[in-house]
Amino acid sequence: MRGFKVVTTAALAALLGSTAAHAEMKGTSLTYVGSWSGLVLFKQFEKPFWGETLPADSKGKIKVDVSTFDQMGLKGAEVYRILAKNVFDIGATVADYTVADAPEVEGLDIPMLARDPKTAQAVAMAYKPVLDDAFAKRFNAKVLAVVPYPAQMLFCNAEIKGLSGIKGLKVRSSGGSAAEFLKAAGAEAVTMAFSEVPGALQRGVIDCAVTGSLSGYSSGWHEVSKVLYPMPMGGWDDVVTAISLKKWNSMDKETQAFLKDEVERKFEAAVWAAATEDTQQGIACLTGVGTPACTHGKAGSMKLVEVSKADVEVARKLLTEKVLPSWAGRTDKAYVDRWNATVGKVVGLTAKK
Repeated sequence: MRGFKVVTTAALAALLGSTAAHAEMKGTSLTYVGSWSGLVLFKQFEKPFWGETLPADSKGKIKVDVSTFDQMGLKGAEVYRILAKNVFDIGATVADYTVADAPEVEGLDIPMLARDPKTAQAVAMAYKPVLDDAFAKRFNAKVLAVVPYPAQMLFCNAEIKGLSGIKGLKVRSSGGSAAEFLKAAGAEAVTMAFSEVPGALQRGVIDCAVTGSLSGYSSGWHEVSKVLYPMPMGGWDDVVTAISLKKWNSMDKETQAFLKDEVERKFEAAVWAAATEDTQQGIACLTGVGTPACTHGKAGSMKLVEVSKADVEVARKLLTEKVLPSWAGRTDKAYVDRWNATVGKVVGLTAKK
């Protein structure tokens, strides 16, 4: 009949089970420290979920104090170290920021491993259990979610026409294997905080910089750079959300189950679903080119340089011959083997120690 939805026995049982668990859970109070406060990920996903959706869905049983690492005056690389000391309960930052502490984390987001959001999500979900083990060991934390920024592409003041154009240029990278890729392509990789990039581009301290398309627009990079090259040479800058194991273990099982389900369904899945649109919106907003047109404000006028098939082939060769072997060389064999059994199967590559 129209207007009525058929509910299967299994679905009804799951719904009743979820309702029962919700009624029985004791709940908890959480302190959440999220990623960059000025970017779309926090404003449209992190803040609404942790500040509104989760508390409302728990009927007030879960309370969350929401902040971000930059609002707290912290650097991105400090987040998980401080989380390990139980200064706050949940932390989220770009995985690449922490590879000096945990090189195995770098295996999540190696440049040119995934050229589209669907593959990037498959990679992230395959590697998530490996990350969970690594975070337990390195930071005494449990991984709750892995979500992307839009594809990490190249912003330049040099008139490049393709990948070969970055040879000899100073290019900002967020670190890790993205820097390895830039070096392999002939650029001088520069490590620099995200917030410092616009000034460095404007003053000519660097020639180019890598970040997400929409992130760059939100931070005004289109006002201080001329050329956009949309090859995802910085990967997807995945953000890992992790909870202190001390806090996790203090919660009753019903609260744990409710929190895990809410994060996966209403935060993690939502961010991945928006990845394609956000990447396209970033390009449209930066260049004034693309469909649909920019909906985030006035579009910029950066020159869009299309990525050629030849450049993709070169990039893939750099990945397999330079970047992937370099990562494997500085990572424990046990994690390389697990990468091969998870991510490697998704992308059809094998990392050799």
